Amino acid sequence: MRDVTLVLEAMQQGEAGAADRLMQIVYDELHALAVARLAGEGGNPTLQPTELVHEAWLRLGGDHQAPWRNRAHFFSAAAEAMRRILIDRARRRRRLRRGSGQRPLCLDEVDEPVADADAEHLLAVDDALERLAVEDAERAELVKLRYFAGLTLEETAKVLGISESTAKRRWTFARAWLFREIRS
Repeated sequence: MRDVTLVLEAMQQGEAGAADRLMQIVYDELHALAVARLAGEGGNPTLQPTELVHEAWLRLGGDHQAPWRNRAHFFSAAAEAMRRILIDRARRRRRLRRGSGQRPLCLDEVDEPVADADAEHLLAVDDALERLAVEDAERAELVKLRYFAGLTLEETAKVLGISESTAKRRWTFARAWLFREIRS
């Protein structure tokens, strides 16, 4: 954790190669988060963990990283980047599945399409999460780290700088809130 902080400070001072050192330090952790998140996709995922990490890294700025305040700030941004990537892919799959503006075909000419429940579920969670963020940004951030980045309660508490019991209470509330929103 101290290494990340030192590298982030070096980046703020404009030290050459600091972004490369940051990637070397956090790569394994980001990859583990990507593996955990993509494990929930089921079936035959079209995105591999390495691709998700690399795309998130590029969205974070690649070699020209933003001035991160601390480790928590960086991992929150990484979780948000992964979430956005997964949501964008789900929206693209849904758009393609619905024809993407193509002329409709007679149903007798094609096989019955298979619904992509994972993409629909992911989009429903994202919509509900955006509503939660309006009401309670802290709980929404916790959900992003748990659901989209795959962090444990302990890891989430560390990243957010709160106790594990507080994280557990917020997680319980947020899950119930999201469940209610998604069902309605």
